[in-house]
Amino acid sequence: MGTYKCCLIFKRRFRWNDAPPPDDVRALFANHSAGGGPHMAADGLRAYLQATGQDGDVDMERLVEQIRQLQGRGGRIPRVGRALPLLTVDDFHRFLFSHELNPPIRHGQGQVHHDMAAPLSHYFIYTGHNSYLTGNQLSSDCSDLPIIRALQRGVRVIELDMWPNSSKDDISILHGRTLTTPVSLLKCLLSIKQHAFEASPYPVIITLEDHLTPDLQDKAAKMVLEVFGDILYYPDKDHLKEFPSPQDLKGRVLLSTKPPKEYLQAKDGNAATIKEDAKAAATDDAAWGKEVPDIHSQIHSATKHDQREDDDDTDEDEDDEEEEQKMQQHLAPQYKHLITIKAGKPKGTLLDALQSDPEKVRRLSLSEQQLAKLADHHGTEIVRFTQRNLLRIYPKGTRVTSSNYNPFLGWVHGAQMVAFNMQGYGRALWLMHGFYKANGGCGYVKKPDFLMQTDPEVFDPKKSLSPKKTLKVKVYMGDGWRMDFTQTHFDQYSPPDFYARVGIAGVPADSVMKRTRAIEDNWVPVWEEDFTFKLTVPEIALLRVEVHEYDMSEKDDFGGQTVLPVSELIPGIRAVALHDRKGIKLNNVKLLMRFEFE
Repeated sequence: MGTYKCCLIFKRRFRWNDAPPPDDVRALFANHSAGGGPHMAADGLRAYLQATGQDGDVDMERLVEQIRQLQGRGGRIPRVGRALPLLTVDDFHRFLFSHELNPPIRHGQGQVHHDMAAPLSHYFIYTGHNSYLTGNQLSSDCSDLPIIRALQRGVRVIELDMWPNSSKDDISILHGRTLTTPVSLLKCLLSIKQHAFEASPYPVIITLEDHLTPDLQDKAAKMVLEVFGDILYYPDKDHLKEFPSPQDLKGRVLLSTKPPKEYLQAKDGNAATIKEDAKAAATDDAAWGKEVPDIHSQIHSATKHDQREDDDDTDEDEDDEEEEQKMQQHLAPQYKHLITIKAGKPKGTLLDALQSDPEKVRRLSLSEQQLAKLADHHGTEIVRFTQRNLLRIYPKGTRVTSSNYNPFLGWVHGAQMVAFNMQGYGRALWLMHGFYKANGGCGYVKKPDFLMQTDPEVFDPKKSLSPKKTLKVKVYMGDGWRMDFTQTHFDQYSPPDFYARVGIAGVPADSVMKRTRAIEDNWVPVWEEDFTFKLTVPEIALLRVEVHEYDMSEKDDFGGQTVLPVSELIPGIRAVALHDRKGIKLNNVKLLMRFEFE
């Protein structure tokens, strides 16, 4: 029973009841119980697991004991002789509604199942941007703590901006030409070594953005060698003809660098845009993250400049390249030798930069806007480039609040390193977190075959495709908010009015969001609503789930979210745990959902 104040002197009472098992759960239980009776034996549970594609070698005694312990109600399961305990329909419901025992994706943390023996260019790689920042791009502190958190989440590419310290005799990590406070390079390197392989055994790539003099480059090289020792990988030859595989590089650290110009990204915008972005950061909408713009909108926004502006951009890029080439000539020899993934852009247009050299591979970096401009007319050239070379996409310079962009424009063109501000949060970052839940959360996701094919033709991201697969989703109910939130968190005067948003993130043809009705005054909402999604590119599609609390007079309150890779969903009724705005799993909040593929 919950009591809420109404006006000043009156009180309203609401009864809190656990929702009964849905009819679909009861039907499943009847199908696998002995003769349709009131109890399910261990054989019936095993048959259910096998029917839904799960491992038939499950330790049934351990599983039944775990079900007995759910919500402390183990003593209610009857035992017949010396056989395993029998399950009631409520026990079966609790099992289905347990995220630990009945998760929605097939391969959990650490269960790598993709082929890891192909070159690095065949994988999407979990990539961070300005990994040392604790907040915004202009004035936040620099620290090793965001680096540690990123590595513990499974991020495999860490970016460090190296600058001379104030006395010019050591190396600081900071966002140059801003008010960010520095952290030492040595501290960052030591933290990377300590935490590099906590979440994944596969290689960590350190992208060093280099603003150092040759003597400090030499100092950085000695520091890197001293910290990483034998786990630092660097080849004997100057250039690689093909990148090694994640399998070959297990437990190793690699360097990738070029003299950068990304600190001049603000030329892409203006002071008014930066000021507006900073203002938006203070709103709750920015905290959720505004709805992620679709790929078409990104391309349109990037290509709407007139010809004069495009010419100016090209001239500036060429000037940058001339300066970069001069800097490259003065690299400290030892420092240069340690760089495995060499980055840079040949002089000329962006299209010229996509030309592959059959004798060597490299990394190319493009801003999100540069990618969008190229994608407008040269999508197949981008895909072809990424079949052998690495393409890194980074946020535009006006994202001073550490916001992010739609990652699918990079992924659908085969870009391996779609760099994100992991210290931010919002819907775009939720997509990134969800995408890398695939392949056991190891930070490397094998690119689908269509992005690697050359015969009969290279994949064209702009080509209209027919649906390959249909995903049917049913949202039964939700629970757990009573344990994770205070009684008046959502509404001062009554229990919350929850509704769910369910949809797909992917290519434009697949991207859509739908919603359930709002269930009034109930901590355990029961929706029982069905949704159907036709997917043209299911290989990289993501299932989006959000819960909000409807508020008639104010902005709806946030109640949890998750993003799951469609390719790893397990058919059947599953428990789906929700996360907070920053992507941290809530302790108890979850939904009961069903997934079917056609």
